[in-house]
Amino acid sequence: MELADITTTPVVLIMGINFSPEITGIAPYTSALARGLRVRAFDVRVLTSHPHYPEWRVRPGYGKWSTSEIVGNVPVDRKLHYVPKSPKGVKRLLSEVSFGLRLLIAPWDNPDVVVLISPALFSCALVSLRARFGSNRPAMNIWVQDLYSLGLSETGSGGTCVTKFVTWVEKQTLNSADGVVVIHDRFASYVTNVLGVDAERVRVVRNWTHLEATSPLDPSQTRGQHGWSEAETVVLHAGNMGVKQGLDNVLSAARLADEQGACVRFVLLGNGSEKAGLIARGADIKRLQFIDSLDDVGFQSALGAADILLVNELPGVSEMAVPSKLTSYFNAHRPVLAATDPKGVTALEIAAAAGGVVVQAGDPQALLDAVVELSLDRARAAALGANGFRYRKEVLGEDAALDRYALWIRGLASLGGRKRGRPLPIATRGNL
Repeated sequence: MELADITTTPVVLIMGINFSPEITGIAPYTSALARGLRVRAFDVRVLTSHPHYPEWRVRPGYGKWSTSEIVGNVPVDRKLHYVPKSPKGVKRLLSEVSFGLRLLIAPWDNPDVVVLISPALFSCALVSLRARFGSNRPAMNIWVQDLYSLGLSETGSGGTCVTKFVTWVEKQTLNSADGVVVIHDRFASYVTNVLGVDAERVRVVRNWTHLEATSPLDPSQTRGQHGWSEAETVVLHAGNMGVKQGLDNVLSAARLADEQGACVRFVLLGNGSEKAGLIARGADIKRLQFIDSLDDVGFQSALGAADILLVNELPGVSEMAVPSKLTSYFNAHRPVLAATDPKGVTALEIAAAAGGVVVQAGDPQALLDAVVELSLDRARAAALGANGFRYRKEVLGEDAALDRYALWIRGLASLGGRKRGRPLPIATRGNL
């Protein structure tokens, strides 16, 4: 079969469980990819769910069995699926399977390439069956944002049998794809060396900062809005409050700050499955504050008004995910403090940016001590913030990442149909 002309307009169907108007986690990247491909002359359509993350309930105004709309000049079809209040274990599995079944029977309209977003892995596994064995057989790309098998082993949330099963599903699903895009070199190593995907079918496209590059904002008004005094050091954790964030460590650090009289405020901004429990357990802590999710303007203002931006991970979490919040943190000109595995992906990213400080995960006193040290060394804090912003501009630019992804998709589209084992066109090879 001759390669199709890559100058024609590729038809791309993106299928992912998270999409705009969700503003945290994976949704901003999936939404930006759809818009970016559209701008780059692709014919793009999206199949997704109703917005429900990170609060894990369908938002007001949504929830019909099927709806269609235009988002950022991209046609978007939304499918209702099961959304559990507590997304753990079997309930999480049922949520993904129910979404996958909706995608499996939905009209696809003969795309050249389907792009599947993982998470949700089990939705991808179901949809891959149609892509592989259906009558039209488009080329299939899977975009890996989190690694499920590593997640289970690192968080301890699954037993041996469950972990082996999920690893098998992940291995089979990724190996069934014509192309796999991962967000970090360490992910690429795991996907090729552990899950056995041919390295020629794996490319690294870094997640980017979806917020516009800005100069440091005047924080006074924002601090006043949130009740932050000028005298206290505000340590802000923004984004999902789930199991892998291990935020009880932050509660313990805030409690120590109360006991030791430290002029520090720990702020947890956002939502998530663990939020209600965290609020209950932290009700008596004076130096702890919760803020609901904000829009992009409010979010960016809050990051710029804080003194230190916090990444906190459950002890043992080191390879399963690259926190998406880091891209936004580096955009804010603020130093990053990470309580994580010093040898893990998060620590590696902070070291590459020279944009922050790393302490051991699960050590609340070390976390508090690092906050106090940074608060006393304003010159160092400013330098770390400037380094992170420079890294954001030089490494985490959106246009460059989308250009790389667009080239990869064009290469898949040029296959002219699914030809397992066939190498990609020469234009798509090499480090993207």
